[in-house]
Amino acid sequence: MATEIISRLRTVSTTKACAAAGDYAAEDVISESAAEGTAWTFTNVVDREGQSGVVVKAEVLCETTALTHRLSLYLYNATPTCVLNDNVANTGVLHADVAKYIGRIDFPALEDLGGDSEAVATPSTYGNLPLAFVTATASRSIYGVLVTRDAITGEVATDDYIICLTVEQATKV
Repeated sequence: MATEIISRLRTVSTTKACAAAGDYAAEDVISESAAEGTAWTFTNVVDREGQSGVVVKAEVLCETTALTHRLSLYLYNATPTCVLNDNVANTGVLHADVAKYIGRIDFPALEDLGGDSEAVATPSTYGNLPLAFVTATASRSIYGVLVTRDAITGEVATDDYIICLTVEQATKV
């Protein structure tokens, strides 16, 4: 009997309430703490540890309406050593993180039509997708650092940012 390979899509998301102790400058990190920020963890993006996948769609939503800034999401297959604290200048990609670095998703400018500010990156839009990756040998997760590409002056502390990644993976059946 022949082995068939099928592609499956999985959507994973993570949410953080940004610290936003002050206005963001261009290229600042957005995270949950100004002193103890953590990477954005996308858990169980694939079925098995050390498996490959492809990010085919990425969405970002910000709880504050009418924001139009652009964001970039740096992705890694292990927690990076670059700056993870909120409202601090981005230091990634560090030379120490090159082996972990997957790539960067650039989101178009956020916009809204009455709800959350949002942006979507797909293979047919600006954004560096599709983006192939392989998780670390003992992991099914990937990790991100969200960075502003523009200054932000309309943010509100504790506003939620939600990032959803749609991942395609090949599975043998």
